[in-house]
Amino acid sequence: MTKLPIGLQVYSIREEAESDFVKTMQEVKEMGYDGVELAGLYGHKPEAIRDWLKEIGLVPISAHVPYAELKDDLQGTVAAYAVIGCKYIAIPFLGEEERYGSKAFDEVLAYIPTIAEECKKHDMILMYHNHDFEFQKTEEGEYVLDLMYRTFSEDVLQTEIDTCWVKVAGVDPITYIKKYENRCPVVHLKDFTGKRPVEFTAVGQGIQDIPGILAASGESGAQWVIVEQDSHTLHTPMEDAKLSIEYLRKSDS
Repeated sequence: MTKLPIGLQVYSIREEAESDFVKTMQEVKEMGYDGVELAGLYGHKPEAIRDWLKEIGLVPISAHVPYAELKDDLQGTVAAYAVIGCKYIAIPFLGEEERYGSKAFDEVLAYIPTIAEECKKHDMILMYHNHDFEFQKTEEGEYVLDLMYRTFSEDVLQTEIDTCWVKVAGVDPITYIKKYENRCPVVHLKDFTGKRPVEFTAVGQGIQDIPGILAASGESGAQWVIVEQDSHTLHTPMEDAKLSIEYLRKSDS
């Protein structure tokens, strides 16, 4: 179904990774994933994670790193993920107190170039990963997310479009991916039932047009697609991860 390499956001299986990182990564590789996007270090040293992933054969694509961690220890935090071999760092979320309309939001925007510059020192690229709240309209009538990307050149900040949250916000994910052609190196594949509150599913089991999203991702210059599932209702996290990769691989042969 896709010729792009497929990663798994470890947040999807966070409890398993916290309990036994190596065993969990081995199982992820056996499922057929090409790489992983980290969401923390799970109590391990960066060097250990680097060596384990290399031995297992999983690419350390990227890492979701909270803004607060980057603000508190920028050099040390970025260096840790550089040791692991991540090519990208993504700011995954802004707390309510940091969002558009607050003084803290202006401070976040002011600090993003500093984060990006530190990433560049390690040949890493900074991205921002959206939820639905960034599709609030600004006073000028544009989406907050577009304001963020318009504020910076692609040399400073690139996109990590979470296709589920785009859809939840009432925006077409395919159109939005195409809008940021050549600025979307990593795209999140995430599916849901369409119900509110949001009920996540394995990729291919919800309402998302996954074939269309994959085609748009490839045409728009994506280097990776990454499966992410925030919570699990019908299956265990590992079962959902397997269902997702099986769906994505079914037309590869």
